Amino acid sequence: MAAPIEERFLEIDGIRVLLRGRPGEGPPVVFVHGNPTSSLDWVPFLERLPGPAVAFDLPGFGRSERPRPDRFDHSLGAYAGFVAELLAELAPDGYSLVVHDWGSVALVAAQRDPGRVRRLVVIDAVPLSGAYRWHWIARIWRRRGLGEAFNRAPSRFAVAQLLRLARPGLRPMPEPMIDAIWEGWDAGTRRAVLALYRSADPDVREAAGGRLGELHGPALVVWGEGDPYISAADGRVFERRLSDVRFRLVERAGHWPWIDRPELIGEVNRFLAGG
Repeated sequence: MAAPIEERFLEIDGIRVLLRGRPGEGPPVVFVHGNPTSSLDWVPFLERLPGPAVAFDLPGFGRSERPRPDRFDHSLGAYAGFVAELLAELAPDGYSLVVHDWGSVALVAAQRDPGRVRRLVVIDAVPLSGAYRWHWIARIWRRRGLGEAFNRAPSRFAVAQLLRLARPGLRPMPEPMIDAIWEGWDAGTRRAVLALYRSADPDVREAAGGRLGELHGPALVVWGEGDPYISAADGRVFERRLSDVRFRLVERAGHWPWIDRPELIGEVNRFLAGG
């Protein structure tokens, strides 16, 4: 019987973050979520992965601390530096990595010491490329004043309706996911979202992905064919830049493809296990 998922807090650079995971021997699998979610995204994977494995809430998200801007500016570079330190703490002897959406910040961190990455899974992640053009919500977030107004969501109902856009057929997201996003959508998270998007100009993204080709471990890139935010064509930048890679286009799936196609959870976990 697999060990239960454990929760604990860890302090990195004075910032308190929540970790969820399973204990075990050897290099762990590290899961990194995106916006506007948390490590709860990865619970279905953790439940079926024997361990060692860990997922964490990025600063400003989920149950992690909301640091003031004078302590942590929530930029792409700040997040990459933070994740690099966390990886050094949690996985000094190497790790496998799974990222979704803005989990791309972990790819920036991984390039600082690429030899430590055993296996890599990229799922509908923000392309580290200057060629990518932001989706319409991101363009709103990047505009000062307009982004602040947009982020003051009037109700849980409004959030639920907006999240429908991420799924084929405008199907509703799971209720627990909506609840978690709405409950965590406070001033600190709203500030983090705006700062992160506004820090990621095309030249910054291009530079951030400049060493992806040095990640030589086997890589699996998974993309929902119906992702309205980042198209599969944009996602293929990872296929072009990673060295040992397979691109998996998932039909009838959106931005969180494992929600639309739950069998992906097993597929990803088998890849991580060496299958």
